[in-house]
Amino acid sequence: MTRNHFQPSRRTVLGGAVAALAVAGTGTVSAQASSGASTRASAWPSEFPLPDGWLPEGITIGSRPYAYMGSRADGSIYRTDLRTGEGGVLHRGAAGLASIGLKLDRDGLLYVAGGAGGTAKVVDARDGELLATYQLTPNAAPFINDVVLHRDRAWFTDSRDAVLHGVPRGRTGKVRALPLTGEWVQAPAGTNSANGLVATPDGRGLIVVNAGQLYRVDIRTGHATKVALVGGTDVTGGDGLVRLGRVLYVVQNRQNKITVWDLDRDATTATLRRTITDPRFDVPTTAARFGDRLYLVNARFTSPQTPQTTFNAVSVSL
Repeated sequence: MTRNHFQPSRRTVLGGAVAALAVAGTGTVSAQASSGASTRASAWPSEFPLPDGWLPEGITIGSRPYAYMGSRADGSIYRTDLRTGEGGVLHRGAAGLASIGLKLDRDGLLYVAGGAGGTAKVVDARDGELLATYQLTPNAAPFINDVVLHRDRAWFTDSRDAVLHGVPRGRTGKVRALPLTGEWVQAPAGTNSANGLVATPDGRGLIVVNAGQLYRVDIRTGHATKVALVGGTDVTGGDGLVRLGRVLYVVQNRQNKITVWDLDRDATTATLRRTITDPRFDVPTTAARFGDRLYLVNARFTSPQTPQTTFNAVSVSL
């Protein structure tokens, strides 16, 4: 375990969130503060390196300007200061482990998808301590891929099974397995099936990208309904999802693009608004927002995946 002394404490993280809420309630002051923050952020690095051989896939950012990125190589987690582009290893993994998708909660806990290990981990973002490991499935060949925090649970996708796993947010409670039914079509074994997920705008369900399509899932029943796409037929290579209000950003990894969709009120229809491309994209997988930017990690799946392969993260303007 590596301790980064510049890591903000959980109290600091919570204090920053409370302060942000206080400012938001003042109207004009909030707008001025936001404008000032955007001006400062425009001078921040638009890309930053990760260690050679890192094999990144997931990225998460909380209310403060720090990005956390997992490693498929050994399950480690790297933390970068967005203001400087400098970072270090927060959590040390081990051979045979992986950290795929991850999300940072308000209380400073990181929920991490464990890939082929079939696990979910909870890591303290203050000091990198591993707090809990959940074995989500007994299946011989799972791939726990991505995670979203919604209500009282962290929901994980399994790219090799038609099920979502709900881990309690906190340190107590039981994991809930939610079989996916309805219009859900399980793709053949591989990681092109259930991947990124976000909550619906109304908070009543989840949107999951699966085999090039978007599905709305009822978290009470697991019933899945395909989201009708207008202006496009599919989201081939759909990986990470980011939702801001009723705007959905879909990272299409090997397509080297982000498609931007307008959702209707019930998230039953998505209309293509625009497409974001960038010459720095090299198979981006997931994204996280901070201010007026989206930050993405380049997984470089089409390049050699060796200990000497270089990796980075890049940002694009919203």
